[in-house]
Amino acid sequence: MRGIWMIGAAALVAGCVGTPQLGGTWGAPSFAALQQMCGTQSVDYGSDAQGVYSTVFDAYVASRHGGLSKDGFCGFQTTLAQHYATLGASSDPQARNQWVAFLLDQRVKALSWRAAVDPTLRSG
Repeated sequence: MRGIWMIGAAALVAGCVGTPQLGGTWGAPSFAALQQMCGTQSVDYGSDAQGVYSTVFDAYVASRHGGLSKDGFCGFQTTLAQHYATLGASSDPQARNQWVAFLLDQRVKALSWRAAVDPTLRSG
């Protein structure tokens, strides 16, 4: 019985620190709102939108808590958009693989920024 409780608690915690859906939930800004914060044109990431949103959302949380400047946040979004236009939107499988690898690297970077300022992502 304790095992089931632990699984339920872990799922609850994961849900609390997880990333909201693209439209924004529980007071979190939508993906479109995050993109508009930098005054640039919104990018349609197609089937990669949720993964990009998760990455941008973590950078946003870091920025909101002082772990990343607004210029850093906007530069991060610009870099994602540029790489998506070059690699992610390509029909070439090798370019798509490079995009996925790049996005994963950026996800790690954004999570580390968020973890530095968001106590829900740190243990203890």
